[in-house]
Amino acid sequence: METVLLNGNDLTPETLKSLQSFESKIDLSESAWEAVRSARKVIDKVLDEKRTVYGINTGFGKFCRVLVEPERLVELQNNLITSHACGVGECIPVGQARGLMALRINILAKGFSGISEETISRMIKAFNSGVVSQVPARGTVGASGDLAPLAHIALGLLGYGKMYSPKTGIAPAEEVLTANNVSKLELKPKEGLALINGTQFISTIGSEALVRAENLRKSADIIAAMTIDTLSGKVYAFDDTIRKAKKHKGQSIIASNLRSLLGRGSARSRRNSFSDDHTNYQDPYTFRCVPTVHGIALDSIKFVRSILAVELNSATDNPMILAKRDRTISCGNFHGEYPAKALDILAIAVQDIANISERRIERLCNPSCSGLPAFLAPEGGINSGFMMSHVTASALVSENKVLCHPSSTDSLSTSAGTEDHVSMGGWAARKALQVVKNAEHVLGIELLAACQAFDLKEKDGQFSSTETLTNVRDLVREHITFMDRDRYLSDDMEKATELIVSGKIAELASFIQ
Repeated sequence: METVLLNGNDLTPETLKSLQSFESKIDLSESAWEAVRSARKVIDKVLDEKRTVYGINTGFGKFCRVLVEPERLVELQNNLITSHACGVGECIPVGQARGLMALRINILAKGFSGISEETISRMIKAFNSGVVSQVPARGTVGASGDLAPLAHIALGLLGYGKMYSPKTGIAPAEEVLTANNVSKLELKPKEGLALINGTQFISTIGSEALVRAENLRKSADIIAAMTIDTLSGKVYAFDDTIRKAKKHKGQSIIASNLRSLLGRGSARSRRNSFSDDHTNYQDPYTFRCVPTVHGIALDSIKFVRSILAVELNSATDNPMILAKRDRTISCGNFHGEYPAKALDILAIAVQDIANISERRIERLCNPSCSGLPAFLAPEGGINSGFMMSHVTASALVSENKVLCHPSSTDSLSTSAGTEDHVSMGGWAARKALQVVKNAEHVLGIELLAACQAFDLKEKDGQFSSTETLTNVRDLVREHITFMDRDRYLSDDMEKATELIVSGKIAELASFIQ
């Protein structure tokens, strides 16, 4: 993999997600190195002139008025890291921890943090050596930034706690650093604070949720089209004239996608052309309202992308080091309200994709709706078919409904009233990603059921579909055989979900938006 040059200006969610891989490497652009050096000069000047500046030679939070003696400034920064590394619970995956580390380096590269060239160089070497701290998932309230998880990233680099590398596995930090020939950080004044002020935990996990949600949404259009096709749904509800009468962009795009996927060349489509009079027939909402439901999800996902695209490249320090003005300013850029609100919206949008999918699974399994064998079982009674698969989808959708309660509507005052409004963005990010993962499983179950229905109808010789949807069925059958009798379905469900997560389903319809 090519080395990704970070400059604090153009990191994308896709690139950040790719940096989770242990094959990835990073460095700073030359302009970023210069920005880092310029900001550090401001810190050095403050110290030389013996000025009192928050975070450089004072305590933190409620202790902002406590002046710290010059000989204890390094101790102050080290104490900040060790005292703030208070996360609890299971650790985030090491890939996410790498993304978190890379994103913090990207923000440091903007030149508003006051980090030294030596410290950021050691962080880059640690990243490129595959060395990363163990970071507990719980403990951030998303202001003053993601203090606890970012402190855990720094903690390992100081030689404390536990770290991971491919060479050592999980081991005490000093052992991992030594095994990979990586030097411990030696913090200078302001550097501890520079390492932990920011929304990078929210944004790292949120970016993964976003990228997966975008792929899921496109896959959901394809899977919905397959269900509509196999259950003889009508295409005229997606007529372009109908969509132009309601001008939501997402709805129009999804209707166009469905027209392209369902096509006009299949036997079913020719029997139900756009020009025919169908005033006496209406499909269920789970068919004809897909453009509306998937459309608002698409528009919401685009909104989330617009927020994260800014957040990934925003200075989030306090105080901010303004090198061109040779001064520092205390501010609130570390507050995670923007990504927190956006990720609450993402969870709600993705959940409705899962919601409508689960209802289509019901129609596939219900013989009174599908005209097919109950639960798509060729020999019902002795076989239960997709009965419990639908139950699993229902359980996941129900779980998601609870996870969609917005975390960003909550706030608790911390730090003795100094930090008196917080975003709860860390939980917004974690639950948004879980909602996406659950939705991927729900759509995986629909994909399996739709392919089963496709084959059952095809065996009757009365059904033909479009080339794209037939290719989707064929891809699934390369990995999962038709279920002619009951078998262990959990593995099949995982394989179907993986076809979605890997992007292989979406790739078969690259022509849709």
